[in-house]
Amino acid sequence: MFDLGFVSAILADKSFEEVIDFAAKHQFKCVELMCWPKGKAERRYAGVTHLDPDALDASGLAYIQDYLKQKSVYISGLGYYPNPLDPDPEKRKFYFDHLKKIIDAAVLLRVPVVNTFIGRHPQKNIEANIEEFKTYWPPLINYAQEKGIKIGIENCPMLFTYDEWPGGKNMAISPVIWERLFSITPSTSFGLNYDPSHMIWQQMDYLQPMLDFSEKLFHIHLKDAKLYRDKLEKVGILATPLEYHSPKLPGRGDVQWKEFFKTLSKTGYAGPVCIEFEDKDYEHSAEAIEKGLLETRDFLLRQMQA
Repeated sequence: MFDLGFVSAILADKSFEEVIDFAAKHQFKCVELMCWPKGKAERRYAGVTHLDPDALDASGLAYIQDYLKQKSVYISGLGYYPNPLDPDPEKRKFYFDHLKKIIDAAVLLRVPVVNTFIGRHPQKNIEANIEEFKTYWPPLINYAQEKGIKIGIENCPMLFTYDEWPGGKNMAISPVIWERLFSITPSTSFGLNYDPSHMIWQQMDYLQPMLDFSEKLFHIHLKDAKLYRDKLEKVGILATPLEYHSPKLPGRGDVQWKEFFKTLSKTGYAGPVCIEFEDKDYEHSAEAIEKGLLETRDFLLRQMQA
């Protein structure tokens, strides 16, 4: 069975200790810790700092390691999801610099993977963005490889709100694009933080890519999506995606989770699988969030065992 955990972003108001305590109390084996720089969030689920790489001195490192050991919880990955190919060069530089700091923190903490986005200039096409990728990404991937750390790219298009229109803020959205990116930088440290929900609303197969890219599965997000066919028929695929679908907790959308875990097992993947909590039906209170996490934990454990 896979090690079940969750992404810490949903517990934004809790401290590192409270997040780990929650995981330990409720039989989660791991947590993907958010490592955003201290400051104001730029969007929902962003700006969460449960581990600050700028403050990771020797005593802090020892404290974190001891606390995790006491609670029998481990860090599945360090997460930071900005737009590294932002049109603003100053922002772009800041994002890449912070990713380097997180890679360094991962080395110290012996965390194998740093999860993020490739990014995208929303007003430019894929070809133009791939040219940007060729310039900016290989140095960071090489840096991670030299440090023995893997980079897991989430396959979310980041195309939900009008400020992300028309192309979205992350271009690593499909198998064809993954193939191109991996061929440009064929590093063993460059792979996927795979999330099936983003394939659902794009109306793509979410099982076959796991088999096709089995060697590139570095981390797994467990999130669901509900595609509303009646709404899609009215607005069409060129509408803002949230007009015809909603992110959901696993079991509340269109992913067939038994088949998902069976296929994941076939790939040989033996790493952590983490619930990514994005479901507005459960976000109105701290109690509702806890309820959603625990219900989802129980549901997923049943699917894994089926």
